[in-house]
Amino acid sequence: MLDFVATQFVNFGVSLLDLASDPLTYVYLVCSVSLGIVFGALPGLTATLAVTILTGFFGNKFPVEQSLIALIGAYVGAIYGGSYPSILLSIPGTAASAATAMDGYPLAQRGRGGEALGLTTTASMIGTMIGTFCLLIFVWILLALSSQIASPEKALLALFGILVSGTLMSSDLVIKGWIAGLIGLAMAMVGLDPILSEQRYVFGWSYLLSGFQVVPVLMGCFAIPQILLGLRSGPLTGTPIQVGRILPSLGTVRRYLPTISRSGAIGVGIGALPGVGEDVSGWVSYGVGKSVSREPERFGKGSLEGLLSSETANNACIGGALIPLLVLGIPGSPPAAALLGALMINNVTPGPTIDPMLIIRIVAILAMASLTMFVLGLFMARIFIRVLKLPRTIFLPVVLVLTTIGSFSVGGGTNDLFLMIVVGLVSYALIRMDYPIAPLVIGVILGGLFDETFRRSLLISDGDLTTFVTRPGAAILLTLNLLLILSQVPAVQRFFRRRFMRGRRTETSAKIPIEPKEEA
Repeated sequence: MLDFVATQFVNFGVSLLDLASDPLTYVYLVCSVSLGIVFGALPGLTATLAVTILTGFFGNKFPVEQSLIALIGAYVGAIYGGSYPSILLSIPGTAASAATAMDGYPLAQRGRGGEALGLTTTASMIGTMIGTFCLLIFVWILLALSSQIASPEKALLALFGILVSGTLMSSDLVIKGWIAGLIGLAMAMVGLDPILSEQRYVFGWSYLLSGFQVVPVLMGCFAIPQILLGLRSGPLTGTPIQVGRILPSLGTVRRYLPTISRSGAIGVGIGALPGVGEDVSGWVSYGVGKSVSREPERFGKGSLEGLLSSETANNACIGGALIPLLVLGIPGSPPAAALLGALMINNVTPGPTIDPMLIIRIVAILAMASLTMFVLGLFMARIFIRVLKLPRTIFLPVVLVLTTIGSFSVGGGTNDLFLMIVVGLVSYALIRMDYPIAPLVIGVILGGLFDETFRRSLLISDGDLTTFVTRPGAAILLTLNLLLILSQVPAVQRFFRRRFMRGRRTETSAKIPIEPKEEA
């Protein structure tokens, strides 16, 4: 084991030196991380949108090794950049930084905005490094296990990813998340059958023979609704306040190092769950931080512990989200889904057959992107804060133009633009009805994997469905899928709630001492 870890670090060091010796790396990183911070800082734009637009821009026209520098740089910068408006305006720049506003804004109101920004920058860098380390070590262990996974397990794992993303990303009813995922699954069925090459649901339109193209779907799902929603909501109402000193003290960072370490581990763990993402990790880490804190009453009133709990976890989630992406081709978050789209249009298939040196390079890029984000965040914060004063009516049309160019440049046809617009309008309508859109995208991406592996399993077993039960791995995954569905059935929820309440009453009555009866 020690030899394995040492070899990993040697390969990582070689790849890091290779990247650091190329001047083009710094150009890509500074530009992409800056763009990501701006996208994260502007409410209405998201990390997914930043990665999606760059996916359209780079497409398959650049070597994938260079494209990944820009995409990962934008990913890291955007997740961190969301903390700016959360702290200074109490308006989360991204969903991942929503929990940051709980304590960041009260600190800024007390004149400690600069201190909050400095600490979140440092915590975000450390969190990303924790995710990088875990990616470097655990991805190989899981890759070795994934080589043992056959078609039945892959089909059930893809279904689990769609169901989990639908469960965790629904704002009100879980069924809405599942419906969105099933819509994406149905969209993935369009085109030529991957096994028999027969046409399915193309309606005589030759453009659909190759199915829905990933980039126009990504643009339509993530960019168009955000632009329309941003224009509807009008200009920002908050005004940035004075921030003061930004550079944090070493003593403060050292004091909160246990909180940062714990939140980093939570972020990686949640990121590794398919389809969950940075926003869930931020809230979960915030909740855990409050439950274990010695001063829980200060949470929500300007607690540095609460601030660091959420902001560390959402950046650590990046490394975790890349683990299922590289091991199984299942994105751990919506920005990772956009990253998967970039890999697919460059003919890179994540999984056991992926080039090992590409993984090492991704880990090295992640480490360099986190350091670039740290430097830019500390020394250029005041410049980025001025960006917050831009009205949405100026930057959203610019984003629309970039989105259109990106979608057109990949396929080079107007059909991609029509597809982007139609998917965008449908996605906007779904979002207005409180349907989460990320499960739809994950359904489109994982639908092909589910379709092919499910049918291949039935072909191999001669149509016998027990192949999903007789294999131990498939049986476990099938059980997880069923438990996930049953956990959302109202009758099952009421049954377990009654059992829980009955258990608590029994426990309470057992603790009440029985007073002796008075003698007559």
